[in-house]
Amino acid sequence: MFLFFMIPAVLSAFPEMLTILLSVHTERQPKLAEGELSQIQPGKNEFSLNADNDLVVPLLIRILMTAGRSRVGVRTYVDSLKRLFGGFFGNGSIGELWSWLLGHNPIMQFFMALFVGIVAGIGAVAFRRLIAFFHNLFFFGRISFVYNSLEHTATSVWGPFIILAPALGGLCVAWMIQKFAPEAKGHGVPEVMDAIYYKRGLMRPQVVLIKAVASALNIGSGGSVGREGPIIQMGAAFAANLASWLRLEEWQRYALIAAGAGGGIAATFNTPIGGVLFAVELMLPEISARTLVPVMIATGTATYISRIFLGHHPSFIIPTLHIAATAQTSPTAFAAYLLLGIVIGLTAWVFMRSIYLFEDIFNAVPGNYYTRHVLGMLLVGVTIYLLERFTGHYYVEGVGYAAVQQVLTGHLLLPGLLLILALLKLMVTALTLGSGGSGGIFSPSLFIGATIGGAFVVLAHLLFPALSLNITTAAALGMAGMVGAGTGAALTGAVMIFEMTGDYNIMIPLIVVVSVSYGVRRLITPDTIYTIKLIRRGHSIPESRQSNLYLSLHAARFIRIPFVRLSADADWSSLLNRHRFRQQAHVLIEDCGHIVGVIPAEKLAAHRRGGAGVDILAGEVRRDLCLIDDQSLLVDLLAKMRDGGCEIFVLSRNKSADPADVTDILTWNDIVREACLPAELHPTVVPKTT
Repeated sequence: MFLFFMIPAVLSAFPEMLTILLSVHTERQPKLAEGELSQIQPGKNEFSLNADNDLVVPLLIRILMTAGRSRVGVRTYVDSLKRLFGGFFGNGSIGELWSWLLGHNPIMQFFMALFVGIVAGIGAVAFRRLIAFFHNLFFFGRISFVYNSLEHTATSVWGPFIILAPALGGLCVAWMIQKFAPEAKGHGVPEVMDAIYYKRGLMRPQVVLIKAVASALNIGSGGSVGREGPIIQMGAAFAANLASWLRLEEWQRYALIAAGAGGGIAATFNTPIGGVLFAVELMLPEISARTLVPVMIATGTATYISRIFLGHHPSFIIPTLHIAATAQTSPTAFAAYLLLGIVIGLTAWVFMRSIYLFEDIFNAVPGNYYTRHVLGMLLVGVTIYLLERFTGHYYVEGVGYAAVQQVLTGHLLLPGLLLILALLKLMVTALTLGSGGSGGIFSPSLFIGATIGGAFVVLAHLLFPALSLNITTAAALGMAGMVGAGTGAALTGAVMIFEMTGDYNIMIPLIVVVSVSYGVRRLITPDTIYTIKLIRRGHSIPESRQSNLYLSLHAARFIRIPFVRLSADADWSSLLNRHRFRQQAHVLIEDCGHIVGVIPAEKLAAHRRGGAGVDILAGEVRRDLCLIDDQSLLVDLLAKMRDGGCEIFVLSRNKSADPADVTDILTWNDIVREACLPAELHPTVVPKTT
C-alpha cells in the first residue's frame, strides 16, 4: 500500500530525482574544454549506482518533500534522461540508443514526417484564414475569416481612403520584422535555402509566428505578394526547430526542412507531386530514399489535411475541355509554344531584376525601414485605388487570383488590359518586396504568366486566326513558364500546372514552354529570383546535386573561362579596350619567361564596367598562385586549396613554370560554379552555426 501511494510522488518529483543523480554524476566527471570530447576514454567516465547507495535516503526524503511541486519542460526531461542513462550505460551507449530511436528507426522517421505534414497542412489552412481576417478588417472594417480569393474584392467601404490600408499594414509589418525577426522580410524561400547551406539548417522559432502575421498583414491589407513563400518558410522553420529539439542528425534536419517546405506548398495548391518536386529542386542537398520518403509523407499528409478544410479542388478552376481541344502538337502550335516560351523567359528575367532594382532604389531613399516601406505601400494603395476607379476591380491587390481565374475562364480578353495588368502587377510586387515587405513571389509569377499568356494568344489570333490555341491553354502555359523560369524549379512549374488541370493533353506544351522559358532566362543569367538575394550576401548555392564523381575528374574538365597572355611591360589600357565587349577572360601576366601573376576574369569585368583606370587594374594582379600539372584531378586542387589557402591555379604541362607551357587558369569561383561545390569548402569561410 505504501508503494501504491508513493507512485504519484515519485512521478511528480522525477525531475528532482534526475537533478540529484546528475549533480553527483557531473561532479565525478572531468570538466572538458571545448573540442576535448574525443579525449574521453571508454570506461573512465561511467557512473555506477553501486558506489552511491548513500543517495537512497536523501533521495527518498527529497521525493516526499517536493511531491506535486516540480515543474520542468519536456526538453529538460529529454536532456536529463540522456545524461542520466548515459551515466548508467556509458556515454557511447546512450548516443547509439538515441540515434537508433530517432535516426535509424523507420517508424520514428515516419511519425516525424507525418507530424511535420500535419502541422504544414494545418498551418496552410490557418494562414489563409489569417489573411481573410486582415483582408476583411482592412477593406470592410469587419471581423470575418471568410474570403474567396477567386472572386474580386468588392469596393471598399473606405472609398479613396483605401489608399492608406496597405500603408497601415506595412507599418505594422515593419515594426514586427524590425523588432522580432528580420529574416521574415522578403519572400521566404531564400532564407530557407540560406539556412540549409550556411546555417546547418538552424532557424529561429519566432520566424514561424512573425512570418505568418507579417505576411498575412501585407497580403490582407492589399500588398502584392503571395502566400506560398511564407507557408514554405513557416513549414521549414517548424521542421528545423523540431529537428533541433530532438537533436537529430544534420541529414535528418535537412530532410525535415524540405518536408516542411514541400508540405506547405503542396497544401496551398493541392498539388502533392509538385510539393515533392519543389523540395527536390530547391531544398534537398541530398537526394536519396532516406530523404525523399519523409518529403513524400509530409506532402501527402499536408495535402490531405488541406483537402479536409478547403476542399478537393486546386487553387484555380481550369476548364479541361478547353485544353483538350486546343493543346495540340501541330507544327503551327509548336511554333507558337516556342515563341510563348521565349516571351515568358524574357518576362521572368525582367520580373526578377525589377524586385532587386526597387530594393536598391528604396535602400537609397533617405529615411529608415519604416518610412521606406510605408512609402512603397502608399504607392501600392494609390495603384489599386486607381484600378478600381477606372476598371471596377482592384485586380492586382493581394494574391490576385481573381484576375487569374478570369483569364483562365476566358472572361478577360482585352489584350491591352492584360498587358497593363501584367505590368502593374510586376510594379506593385516590386514595390511591396523592394520596400521591405513580407510575402512570396509564386502568386505574382502566376498572375504575370497568366496575363502575358492570355495577351499572347489574343494577339496571335489577330495575326493568325486559324491558330488552334485558346486563352485557357496559353494562360496555364504562361503560369508554368513564369514559375519554372523565375524560380529555377522547372519541373515544379510544369507538374503543378498539370496537377491543377488534370489533363494529360497539356503535358507536351508544358514541357516545351517551361523548357524554353527556363533556357531563355538561363542564357541571360544563371541566377534565379531566389539565388540573386543570396548572391548579394556573398552566399552561392549549388545549381545541381551530384555524387562525388566530379572530384575524380581532371581539373581541366571544369575550364569554362579562357585566358589571355599579357606582358608586364605592355600597354595595359589596350587590355580594357580589347576585351570590353567580349566574353570574360583571365589574364596571365608574364615577364621575361616568368609568371608574374593573374588578373581574375571577374575583376577585369568589374573594371571594364566601372571604367577604372590602368593604375587601379594593376592592383588586382594576384601573385599568390598555385602551379599544378594540367593532368591534376579536382580533388588535388581542393587539397592544395585547403592546405595553403590558394584560390588561383595555373595549369601547365608537367608543372612547368614557363609561361609558354601554361594551358589553363582555374579560380576558386570557377570551381564552385562549374562543379557545384559548397562555398564552405574554402578554408577562409567559417560556417554560421546560429
